[in-house]
Order: sequence, then structure tokens, then C-alpha cells
Amino acid sequence: MKNKLILLLLLGQFALAQACSAQDKKTVEPFIARPYLQIGRTPSPETLQLLWHSPDGSTDWTVDYQTKSSNLWKKTDAPTSVRVAVAGIEPHLVYKATFTGLTPGRKFNYRVSKAGKVVFAAEAQASKRADQPYRFVAFADIGAETPAQKKLASRAYLAKPDFVVVPGDIVYERGLISEYRSRFWPIYNANQVDTAGAPLLRSVPMIVAPGNHDTDTRDLDKYPDALAYYYYWNQPLNGLTGTEGGPLVPTLTASADNRKAFTDAAGEAYLKMSNYSFDYGNAHWTVIDSNPYVDFTDKALQDWIAADLASAKDATWRFVMFHHPGFNSAREHYEQQHTRLLSPLFEKGKVDVVFTGHVHNYQRSFPLTFVPDKKGVLLVASMGAKTARGRVVNGQWTLDKSFNGKTDTTPKGIIYLVTGAGGQTLYNPEQNNDPDSWQKFTNKFYSNVHSLTVADVDGKTLTIRQIDVNGKELDSFRVTK
Repeated sequence: MKNKLILLLLLGQFALAQACSAQDKKTVEPFIARPYLQIGRTPSPETLQLLWHSPDGSTDWTVDYQTKSSNLWKKTDAPTSVRVAVAGIEPHLVYKATFTGLTPGRKFNYRVSKAGKVVFAAEAQASKRADQPYRFVAFADIGAETPAQKKLASRAYLAKPDFVVVPGDIVYERGLISEYRSRFWPIYNANQVDTAGAPLLRSVPMIVAPGNHDTDTRDLDKYPDALAYYYYWNQPLNGLTGTEGGPLVPTLTASADNRKAFTDAAGEAYLKMSNYSFDYGNAHWTVIDSNPYVDFTDKALQDWIAADLASAKDATWRFVMFHHPGFNSAREHYEQQHTRLLSPLFEKGKVDVVFTGHVHNYQRSFPLTFVPDKKGVLLVASMGAKTARGRVVNGQWTLDKSFNGKTDTTPKGIIYLVTGAGGQTLYNPEQNNDPDSWQKFTNKFYSNVHSLTVADVDGKTLTIRQIDVNGKELDSFRVTK
């Protein structure tokens, strides 16, 4: 009996120790979202931003970093924070620190400390200069928490990009804080590379455009943690400032308290970070909010796009990124053609490639030019004919079918890429081997496998490959100038 009591006592102590150990492990992790890199409001090859999320009231943070050319650790300026306190989510802080004086294209180490103790460390890479070759990965429609999404996160990391771009639909279904926490941060900022994710975000910056699943939910009374896009991305604010209820930004549905909570946390990003541009290496990028609530006949928007592209006089390459493709051969979303209205602006601005998502497959157009007709758009109604599901834009396209990306590498027109097979359920796999179902402007169409785009830029040569979730190359082409 005595031995049994001793055994029970020991078992109880062991269980208590295990419980305490588990609790300690929980308290050791000071992050809600681990540190991740951003290009910042004013990107340059010498600077990067580091963001992380921590519980409310969490203070005493420091960040220091070490370049490969020096063994000395240098502290950043004191990190700053913004408090996010919306209904239904425990208040938390979004911290930001700035790395300065980086050597373009070189690796550097950094570490984050709390109360003097290092709690996170990683290796990262500074952005590239205009005279340095670089690689980027593009994929859209990603945050669905699927096995394919997780495998592609690892595939993206193993491609060793200098940065990643996402043409919209960052998280499903409504761009909520809660969805980021389960479907995004753990996958793209995992502690190791495996089929569950990769440490991508801590290594290189990710740059994103708003998709319908990111910014279409505008009822903050029903979904108070929606529009997280405006909390968590530190991107340029150099675009067109919209006016709520105007041609670019729909009206919010929100009580006074919910509106204040949102605008306090979003700050200047709301109304400014939907459309913006940046330079990376020898390329200029124009990022556009392509959601159907935008009026693409708005003169202010068209003037901004034209002026932004015209300002890129020194850029070798001009890329445009938005969510909704104007040139799409899939049956799904075929009627959402409203971004075709921008094609003449892109042609005048000498755009090389347009990167889009929304349609969950991969498509590449022939190089093309497009002239919309003068009859306006044709509205296509949804079920019950109560709302407009899409806008058909008719017109005349001219295709360059002599371009093959191998022997003829100088396209006459813009190449439109749909890279929306980033993780969500694939669209129209029945069309994969049915070219008769494709539109005449479509050159390549892969709808039966998830994939991502890998682009290499080396001076006046651009090489693009489409790689599937298993590492197989689906498509490749080269553009030269």
C-alpha cells in the first residue's frame, strides 16, 4: 500500500511537472505572428522592415543585426508599434523595426530580443540593385490551409527567391485576422521546411495586392476583424488616395466603435495602400486594386496609372500586378473582364508582363494588344439577376504568335499571366487538355495541378518558368530587350 502511494505521488509530481513544462513552452513563445520582412513605405536596396505581432502590453523589444562584412551587431532604432483592438479578437500589437545600411543583395543575420533575451533569430537578404540579377516567385489565391498551399510554400522557399509577390487572395474567406492566424502565418513563416510550410517570410519580403477575399468584406459589424490587409502589410503609400464611397473605395458598414477600432489600427494604409508602386532591381512594379467595386473608367485612376508608368523611364522592365485577369480562358470568372479597360494604358506605358490571380489555374497569353470598343461594358447578372456578377469588355485584340520564348524572344505586345493555382481548389481541370475551349489569346493553360511562377531577371533578359507542386516544369519562356 505504501509503495502504491509513493508511486501515485511520483506520478502526480511527474504530471504536474509536465503541465508546468507545457505552460512554460507556451509562455516562452512571445509572438502571435513571428517576425517577417517587408519592403516598407519607401523601399530601397539598403533598407528592409521587420514586423511581428505580440500580445497587448508586450514591451521591452530590441532588434539588432549583423552584416556578412562585419562581425559587429548593430541595433535598429527602437521598434514602434500599432495597437489592433477590434471586437472578437484579443488586442495585440504590430511591431516594426527598420534595418538600414544594408549591402544590396547580401545576406545578413538578425535577432529579436525581449527584456534582453534573444527570442528569435534568422538570416535574411537585402534587396538587389538595378545592376544585380534577381529572382522572384509569384503565386495567388494562397491562404486556403490546404496541403497544396503548404507544399508550394516549401517549393517557393527552396526556389531561393529574392522576394515574393502575391496578386491577391492572400487568405480565405474574408481576409480576417483569425484567418491569417490559422491559414497564413504558420505556413509561410514556419520554423522549418517541410510539407507543412517554410520559413519564407523571415528570409525575404513578400509583396501583396488586394484580392476579393482580402478587401471585399466591408461589414465590420458582422466581421469586425475583416480588412486585416490594412494592418499587416508595410508597403508604399504612394498611390492614389481613394475616398470612401467614391469610385475606388466602397462604403464601410460599421458602428462608430467598430469604425474607430479599424481606422485607429489601419492608419494611413486605409484608402492609400490599395494602389501603389515600387522599384526593385531594374524593374518598376505598378500594383492595382482590381476588385469589381472599382470604376476603371475613373479619370483620376487612369491618370495615376498612366503617370506612374511614365515615371519609370529608367526601368528596364515594367511589371503590373493585380488580382482579376482581363484575359482568361477558364469558364470560371470568364465574365469578369473589367481590367481589360486598362490595356491601352499598359501598352502606352510599355508594360512587359501583367501578373494576376483570381482564376485558380495557370494561363499564359500570347503577347497581345487590345482596343476596347466604344460601346462600354456588358453587365452579366448573378443568379436571380439582382447584382452584376461581371462586366464583359468587347474589343479587338492583336496577337503575336511568332513569339515562342525560345528563338523569338522579343514579344510584340503584353504577356498576361494568370498564376492563381497557389493553393485553393483548382478551377476547370476539364479544360486542361481541351484547347478548343480556350480563347484565341491563350497560349498555355494548366488547370489540373497547383503551381507557382519563378521569374529570373538578369539585365535585359527575363526568364519565367511555371513549376508545379511536385517540382515539374509546366511552362517556360524568355524575353529579351
